[in-house]
Amino acid sequence: MTKPQINRELRHQLPSWQHLRYAEVPRWQALHLREVWGDATQAAQRVHDLTRCHDGLRLDFSKQRIDPQTLSHLLSLAEEVQLPEAIAGLMRGDRVNLTEDRAALHTALRLPKSAELVVEGEDVVAQVHSSLARVRGMVQRIHERQWRGVTGEAMTDVVCIGVGGSDLGPYLVTNALAEFAPPMAQALRIHFVSSIDGTQIADLLNTLRQDSTLLVIASKSFTTLDTLSNAETALTWMQSRLKQRERILQHHVVGISAKPEKMTAYGIPEANQIRLWDWVGGRFSLWSGIGFPIALKLGMAGFEQLLAGAHAMDEHFRTAPLADNLPVIMGLLMAWNSTFLGINGQAILPYDARLKLFPSYLTQLEMESNGKSVDRYGDPVPYDTCPILWGEVGSNAQHAFYQLLHQGTQPVACDFIAPIRRYQRADESGLALQHQHELSLANCFAQARVLMLGDDTGVAHRYYHGNQPSSTLLMDVLTPYRLGQLIALYEHKVFVASVIWDINPFDQWGVELGKQLASSTHAAMTQRQPDLSAFDASTQALLEAVRS
Repeated sequence: MTKPQINRELRHQLPSWQHLRYAEVPRWQALHLREVWGDATQAAQRVHDLTRCHDGLRLDFSKQRIDPQTLSHLLSLAEEVQLPEAIAGLMRGDRVNLTEDRAALHTALRLPKSAELVVEGEDVVAQVHSSLARVRGMVQRIHERQWRGVTGEAMTDVVCIGVGGSDLGPYLVTNALAEFAPPMAQALRIHFVSSIDGTQIADLLNTLRQDSTLLVIASKSFTTLDTLSNAETALTWMQSRLKQRERILQHHVVGISAKPEKMTAYGIPEANQIRLWDWVGGRFSLWSGIGFPIALKLGMAGFEQLLAGAHAMDEHFRTAPLADNLPVIMGLLMAWNSTFLGINGQAILPYDARLKLFPSYLTQLEMESNGKSVDRYGDPVPYDTCPILWGEVGSNAQHAFYQLLHQGTQPVACDFIAPIRRYQRADESGLALQHQHELSLANCFAQARVLMLGDDTGVAHRYYHGNQPSSTLLMDVLTPYRLGQLIALYEHKVFVASVIWDINPFDQWGVELGKQLASSTHAAMTQRQPDLSAFDASTQALLEAVRS
């Protein structure tokens, strides 16, 4: 592979990188955040300079260890690494995934039907909307109780079997937006199974009836051991009552994969198959047929609003100047904190229980994408890349790991996320919960303030050191459109950081080796007289313990 000269001018040797490292970092190492606010006029100016608003979203990063001077150098670095050109290449379908020699076209999944995108001679928009039409037809049949099982019953429960990107995205969205389910979908119960150990699926199946249960098997490759193992368990459970596997696959199974031939070989009829493409990464796939459970929960209108929100963020990312571009700002902040300031922890703190799965979703999106130690051409990078992400709903986290944030020894950057409005009306039980939402917002703002400023009571064990940077991301209200924006915002933030670090965010070779070794280890575990010499001594001992 030819290595273009621009990419061999190593990132850490670029002028802006050098200035950030040797001028801006020492300046901020000598500053505490409480020192940068000045008088009221200066403080108001800082908030103005370090806040960006766009289409119902407000990003306040004034509590970050940054000022307009530092930001200007980060933006210069973005220009030096040719970020605008990289964004354009991503959007038009360039083969940005170098190690797998393919495009990363998740943005195409939310293009409107009227859009045009031809990549290497293929009309991508037509393919996407053909798949959406298949999803629409299936959803309509299920909602209208026309999809009938072997015994003639309509479907009441849907068991979604997947893992990783085939599970986390739909699981997040269906939980976050359950209140938006249309009347025809409200009686339909949707369940998710991903754990391979059997407990999760066994506990679930014991509560369901085979006659009215639909299995959705989602696997891009249709070879994932976790998914197929759970699928076989579910099919065995189905057969215990409904007997014939062929009829079960015809009436009770939907397959979602980029390998239609494997679904067909498995026995899933073509009419029950939803197609993916190789250019859809698993962790970027909820916008595709993988989002079938989302469409079942929200109806196609709700799913289309989710897609519309993501597409609107795509357009903002593609067209907005770097200095006003929300994903660009967030990606630069991640690189600044992790690579330059040495802050290798990132907490995701939503102050809305509907977003309880968002931290888990981002741990995969960000760490699987940017958890890399070599650049796009295989050379080691001499700087830190992706930080370790974790998080929890803020109100729970305050009574758990906030202790470390406030008084621990580790620097951690935080993202606080919350809707401004909720509970404008009493719920169905007559409860007026606006007061509780206001308390939640008050806690969100107070925690960010204390993390920034700290507090010195004069008593050592009650000392808060502060200087922990954070951003606050507010949306006017949580809807399918807004959640689409939010998820796409973080997707693009991941891409921005990857360009700064010169790494490929669209492969995951670190995942693959574990899958391969698990297969050989399982074989050794189950063979009558296995050859354990290929394993290390510890693994040999563990295998012997299991076998005995």
